[in-house]
Amino acid sequence: MFASVIIDQDAKALDRVFTYRIPDGQNITEGMRVIVPFGQRTLQGFVIAINEQTSLEDNKIKSIYHAVEDFPVIKPELLQLIDFMCDKFHLRQTSVLRLFLPTEMREGKVKELFEKYAVLSENIDENSLKRAKKQLEAVKYLQSQGRTKLALLKENFGESAIKSLIEKGCILLELEKVNRAPLTIEKENKSIILNAQQQNAIESVGKNGTYLLHGVTGSGKTEVYMHLISRALSEEKNAIMLVPEISLTPQVVSIFKARFGDKIALLHSSLSAGERFDEWRRIFAGEAQVVVGARSAIFAPIENLGMIIIDEEHEQSYVSESNPRYITQDVAAFRAQKNNCPLVLGSATPSVDDYQRAKEGEIKLIEMPVRANGKELPKIQIIDMMNEIRAGNSGNFSTQLISDLAKVINDKKQAMIFINRRGYSSFMMCRECGYVAKCHDCDVSLVYHREDNRLKCHYCGKQYKVLDRCPKCGSDKIKQGAVGTEKVVDQLKSIFPDVKILRMDNDTTSKKNAHQKILSEFAATKPAILVGTQMIAKGHDFEDVTLVGIVDADQSLYRSDYRSTERCFQLITQVSGRAGRSQWEGKVDLQTYSPRHYVYKFAANYDYKAFFKKEANIRQTAQFPPFSKIIRILFSHSDENVVKNELKSCYNKLLQVREKYFDDIVYMDAMKSPIKRIKNSYRYQVIIRLKLNNCKQIEDEIFACTQDGLKSSVFFEVNPENMS
Repeated sequence: MFASVIIDQDAKALDRVFTYRIPDGQNITEGMRVIVPFGQRTLQGFVIAINEQTSLEDNKIKSIYHAVEDFPVIKPELLQLIDFMCDKFHLRQTSVLRLFLPTEMREGKVKELFEKYAVLSENIDENSLKRAKKQLEAVKYLQSQGRTKLALLKENFGESAIKSLIEKGCILLELEKVNRAPLTIEKENKSIILNAQQQNAIESVGKNGTYLLHGVTGSGKTEVYMHLISRALSEEKNAIMLVPEISLTPQVVSIFKARFGDKIALLHSSLSAGERFDEWRRIFAGEAQVVVGARSAIFAPIENLGMIIIDEEHEQSYVSESNPRYITQDVAAFRAQKNNCPLVLGSATPSVDDYQRAKEGEIKLIEMPVRANGKELPKIQIIDMMNEIRAGNSGNFSTQLISDLAKVINDKKQAMIFINRRGYSSFMMCRECGYVAKCHDCDVSLVYHREDNRLKCHYCGKQYKVLDRCPKCGSDKIKQGAVGTEKVVDQLKSIFPDVKILRMDNDTTSKKNAHQKILSEFAATKPAILVGTQMIAKGHDFEDVTLVGIVDADQSLYRSDYRSTERCFQLITQVSGRAGRSQWEGKVDLQTYSPRHYVYKFAANYDYKAFFKKEANIRQTAQFPPFSKIIRILFSHSDENVVKNELKSCYNKLLQVREKYFDDIVYMDAMKSPIKRIKNSYRYQVIIRLKLNNCKQIEDEIFACTQDGLKSSVFFEVNPENMS
């Protein structure tokens, strides 16, 4: 018998199947990890197929040394997923396989954890222990208490006494597997009464197919999700619930844990290596029926799926922008199809692409237009910051926002202030000569972080000393750029010195459980103000938040990306939905220098349909997705000349493809990337826009042009989320 093996080395030259002989007596099956000879090295590989025969000569076939485990670690459905993802996203097999196992497990850095327990031997002569007081006390303790943790015995009676009892055979040791649970919450048996809107949504989801659940913030989508999961469990099937990493708050996780108890397994980036391994093992062993997690949870080794749900389906984080690059929704659709189960996409602000699919009947649309508690959505007041400047207010907060914050404080309620920029200020610039401090390895300005008194690059992480004088002209007239969360907190503290003001961004939440600490402190404090980036925009439900302030709404609007208005609308709608979620009326102060822009007009009225109609018309006219397909080929190398030459060579091949499909290729051009250099690698790109005819065939031919022995790293993306 022969095994088709993929070698666990992410190199282009090894991106193929290698044939190995299965030694007699070894029970090797598909999905197993194996150790194999490879040249002069011994490497790990994955068995993806078993064959009785091979066309290779016998003397050229080496034998597998042994299996790593005595069972397949990759289940049959996930083996099928490899071929799908490699074809769909133009990926290497190894890079896909690595998604299926915890990194620490694949690298052998984590193992199962066991706790030692002490039990009494049946044959104990207590008379022999009369002179050993501590040993006798330990024996009597075990007689009364029974099986006890060894560590507790040592703590109570001393290590030497317990060691002696073990050596004498008076105490026997047992090992028990320990599950490093990321969160322990008692299951609640609550009886939830659904409203008619929620009941209709649940009944609209059939046995299979894809559904777009468009529900306003606070409409009760989470309860719908939990009922759909319960329905799958009642049919003795399993479920996957995906949530954006940024929304995977303790509050959200607690809700699911309280409802489903030990049936839940969690998979996300904040878990320790041990926690991640133990949760994966529980899922693999069938001990968990519901997987809740970020995008990586779609690769969980769970079988017999009856429901897959993607909450906040519009979120960028569902698209992997690092190797391997993939779109989570496409992977979820494949798994749903293989399991013949429903895929539910939920959002208050669906992506334009998915809403268009629903309009065309490709997926079914379910609407939830009102809040579950019957309350009105918070009023959004658009504040023209140009009027503030004319009135002599050049600060970051309008008179209206300060007044509304004062009212919140007086009423002992809470407010959230949204500014999607961390740090103190976005750059430092010399007023004399215009010099801007930039990262030495990236073509981006450095962000000033006052808390550390450092300039930081948000792309590579490098840190630099703060400028006292301009290194170019020597001037001490240094200007700071646009405000970030740190500066907003400082300014609010000077205005409201007696109020608790908390900050939530990547800098304050880098430590384990930091999210929970900040949110718990905010929940327990009134009045209080929470300042944050998009981390505060979703997944939170605080009944006393009556005001949301959006400091710089224009920040996400004017970007070199055809999706910028869509993302601006989504962020405004999502963060606005944090206000007025209980009996208290909510309000939103939206500060902008472009008050007449259509995105603010539609956002202020929560009119997604009008926004979609306007945005879809613009994109159709300009031939942007979803009415076309954009392909981005990104070349990256530390030597700029290498990148330029390889880009030119590839582009010449692409010109032949364009000539062949002239009527289908709307646009094609080569250029520097908007950020030309990151981590000391130069970046150039080709942008191609296709009509929706013959897309897959043209896409494959375009991809083939990038495969000939290039030194540059090449990233191939379809409809990229980030054009920088």
